[in-house]
Amino acid sequence: MPKNPYAAVFGAPGAKGFAAAAFIGRLPIAMAPIGIVAMLSQTHGEYWLAGAVAATFGLTNAFVAPQISRLVDRYGQTVVAAPAAAISAVAFLALLAATNQRWPVWTLFLFAFLAATMPSLPAMVRARWSELFRDRPELNTAFAYESAAEELIYIAGASLSVGLSVAFFPEAGMLASTLFLIVGTASFLLQRSTEPAVQPAGYGETGSALRLVPVQLVTLALIFVGAMFAATEVSVIAVTDEIGRPGAASLVIGVYAAGSFVVGLVMGAVNRTMPLQRQLAIATFVVAATALLPLLGHTVPTLALTVFLSGLAISPVFITAFGLIERRVPAFMLTEGITWVVAGIGIGMALGAFVTGWVVDVAGGRSGFFVGIAAGAAALSTVLLGHNALARGARATPLPMDQPAE
Repeated sequence: MPKNPYAAVFGAPGAKGFAAAAFIGRLPIAMAPIGIVAMLSQTHGEYWLAGAVAATFGLTNAFVAPQISRLVDRYGQTVVAAPAAAISAVAFLALLAATNQRWPVWTLFLFAFLAATMPSLPAMVRARWSELFRDRPELNTAFAYESAAEELIYIAGASLSVGLSVAFFPEAGMLASTLFLIVGTASFLLQRSTEPAVQPAGYGETGSALRLVPVQLVTLALIFVGAMFAATEVSVIAVTDEIGRPGAASLVIGVYAAGSFVVGLVMGAVNRTMPLQRQLAIATFVVAATALLPLLGHTVPTLALTVFLSGLAISPVFITAFGLIERRVPAFMLTEGITWVVAGIGIGMALGAFVTGWVVDVAGGRSGFFVGIAAGAAALSTVLLGHNALARGARATPLPMDQPAE
């Protein structure tokens, strides 16, 4: 590989195109849940309702997306993902109309439920990288880039969604999210030359990837990490509103990603020798410990600084978590395995938004940060208790440059 490993990755035919399209198409993963909260909290004035509708979308998508991914492996990305994304986009537009026109509350839950057919682009883009670089060292760098990109998407996407809703009109963030879903997914699927081949008949009849212990452990850990994201985002919105600076919420949430994204890119360019399960334990410890910092932020600058510091280890958590899945799950289950982990983040964000919204309504904005602290402790406990199981996990078809397990 050249001195700059990313040059080899993005120099491959079609790589830049599908990577760019996937980045745009994945923004709704982060924008939609917090966008629903920002939209409904402004229009209806109740955080619990906003969190409950967001949770309906997030939890339903978390269970539907893996089933869609299994169908993708059986019948192809375009055949399955195109109609699934279309249904999701129409449902999101209906949710916007229901909010704007003050339709009955039950319609909000209905359209959030239907929007959950949004397919898992994180899994599909990794399948394309695997098609390009199977059994080659460039695959590791490609996966590291994807993890760093997703960390940026989760935080920057949330910042963009909140910023648009506050700066323009309540539905602005969700409208932008829906447009990104349509444009990004369509652009991704239209690039047929890099689409993985359809798996032969009988594929998927070996059971769900969720039956594998590494998938269960990593998914559970990232449920708690996702809850930390949501707790921080909802709390920041509430705290900045309480101190009379609601427009600052976008900036504060945005800095959550800045340092961590750089850390993630550096990790992708470095050949790390420490076992992945140990890397995950260290990164999760840092994330859990720094979850305490936002409690010290009483002004916008100090809040932004503490949130920035608390987000530095997010990318390492993502990179090592997905790395473990990519090394512990058999190749014929990889798409579904990745989707379950992504779903775990979505479940955590949905539950975190709901619980934090309720806590904020009852005890005030700053109290929401305690939800993130509890979630961080739970994530660390999960990783530490599952350390040996993650070390023993074995992949049927190892990826290149597999790291040693202890």
